[in-house]
Amino acid sequence: MADTALPEIGPDPSLLLVDDDEPFLRRLAKAMEKRGFAVETADSVAGGQAIAMARPPAYAVVDLRLEDGNGLDIVEVLREKRPDSRVVVLTGYGAIATAVAAVKIGATDYLSKPADATDITHALLASDDVLPPPPENPMSADRVRWEHIQRVYELCDRNVSETARRLNMHRRTLQRILAKRSPK
Repeated sequence: MADTALPEIGPDPSLLLVDDDEPFLRRLAKAMEKRGFAVETADSVAGGQAIAMARPPAYAVVDLRLEDGNGLDIVEVLREKRPDSRVVVLTGYGAIATAVAAVKIGATDYLSKPADATDITHALLASDDVLPPPPENPMSADRVRWEHIQRVYELCDRNVSETARRLNMHRRTLQRILAKRSPK
């Protein structure tokens, strides 16, 4: 979908981007500036909350899992300081429970990584009564499965036996999956 089909940015183009993946954050900031947003970035919950308190933006894109906590804490501050702000929550670990929590707290939309600048812009600027278009390059089912296994593996402190038990999977099967490269 072409960028020309995007709705106009409102009179206040301020955008807060919060993500602890620095290369992704830099690329996204540059892409959003090219689209007309006035971008401020933060790489932590504390940094995002400080900007949200001092200069609440009209738009925000917040990663769910940050090194120092949960991005939903930033969403709560934004809702308190600027109820009309449009917030998109991003995460590498898409799950229905976290999507519901994000929307209940006040997020406008919820996108799974890898989301590109066009997907994010569509989600930020979509009117409330219109659903944003589906992503151009959604993750494959194999990739979603692999991401879920990796997440559980990390949450189990990279303990293969514990991960296999929680996933109700044979340990050797899990070891074979972990030894392979991630699917596209």
